[in-house]
Amino acid sequence: MPAKEGSQQVDCTVSVVGAGTVGLTVAWSLARAGARVTVVDPDPGSGASWVAGGMIAPYSEAWPGEEPLLRLGIESLRLWAPFAEALQPFADGPLITARGTVWLAVDDGDAADLATATAAVGDAALFWPMRPSAAVRAVPGAAPRIRAAASVPEEIAVDNRLVHRALLAACDDAGVVLRRERVEDPHGLPGDAVIVCAGSASDRIAPGLGIRPVKGEVVRLRRGRQCLPPPTVTVRARVHGRQVYVVPRADGVIVGATQYENDLDLAPRIGPVVDLLDDAFAVLPSLREYDLIEVTAGLRPSTSDNVPVIAPLAGRVFAATGHGRNGILLAPVTGARVTDMVLNQEVHAWS
Repeated sequence: MPAKEGSQQVDCTVSVVGAGTVGLTVAWSLARAGARVTVVDPDPGSGASWVAGGMIAPYSEAWPGEEPLLRLGIESLRLWAPFAEALQPFADGPLITARGTVWLAVDDGDAADLATATAAVGDAALFWPMRPSAAVRAVPGAAPRIRAAASVPEEIAVDNRLVHRALLAACDDAGVVLRRERVEDPHGLPGDAVIVCAGSASDRIAPGLGIRPVKGEVVRLRRGRQCLPPPTVTVRARVHGRQVYVVPRADGVIVGATQYENDLDLAPRIGPVVDLLDDAFAVLPSLREYDLIEVTAGLRPSTSDNVPVIAPLAGRVFAATGHGRNGILLAPVTGARVTDMVLNQEVHAWS
């Protein structure tokens, strides 16, 4: 059994491969449970953790056929409040940037897709249709011509980069050792257990996991002095069949995200980025007046069914990877399940 927080260490040493948000959360969770943890990564936070909207949004991500992912996301959403509270003292700013999600649909096809998503959740108290006029009032600056809308009040959004920096500080405070090295073979690392949390590189380090990289781009916009302030909720929209999100930050917004397979080049592609901004402007025209600060591309570590791999592999090697677009959402539940798996020898089923 793991030791309680603040008690003596358990007799367990662990190496964690990967210092993204998931890897650091796993390391911090194990260290708080009493394990002695070393994290190995040549460039902490350089992967998908740095290129994210930070949405804690399991209901908005719901779709028919992905019920296991929805259940896992809901479980992690419930862990996020205590997780953020414990992590906030290590942060250099508020971690939570928005509370609630408002969905906007531009045409009839978009409205039908939004109805499908709400039906996949199956609980009108969690993801409920709202009048377009009410949605426009809830999102100052929203375009007046909206075909359908919905509200998801329990979802939140966090500043992904603040979360990552806070996790680095929290791990250091908990005695986690960080080694900036490249890993080729997890079996060569020391410890009673080795956890592969290497994002899109996981299949290279532990072949056979079935993790594939999916490229995505996000755009950071900063509010100018004369501009409308960013929304206080996350705005998600369907615009003529495409999805776009606008997530508040202290000084502006994150707009995302493109998605395409078989492109490992991290240089942003102008065509998809222009389409992304056009879609954002279609629902929030006031963003046209914001300053363009950054366009960044990253590789999401994805699986065929979008459910992460949190499981024993061989011997003392375990995996906690393949979170796709939901790494920040699923970080707390991943940390909890890996702690159970390594210290309690308890493996959770997905059904």
